[in-house]
Amino acid sequence: MTKLLEQAIARVMQLPETEQDAIAAFILEELEDEACWDRAFSQSQDMLAKLAAEALAEDRAGKTQELDPETL
Repeated sequence: MTKLLEQAIARVMQLPETEQDAIAAFILEELEDEACWDRAFSQSQDMLAKLAAEALAEDRAGKTQELDPETL
């Protein structure tokens, strides 16, 4: 455990139980959210690579056109 985390936990331990529980719930939710994002991005990596390759191939084949932000 890092020194910073030890300091944070020491300060949290001084709070009332309800506040400790609220902070614990927040931390657990953040960790789960991060895990969900990691899973989502790891599964989409292959699809993103495939789509990028297709887009580059279409561009090289002259099948694309430049977008004008003013006309979007």
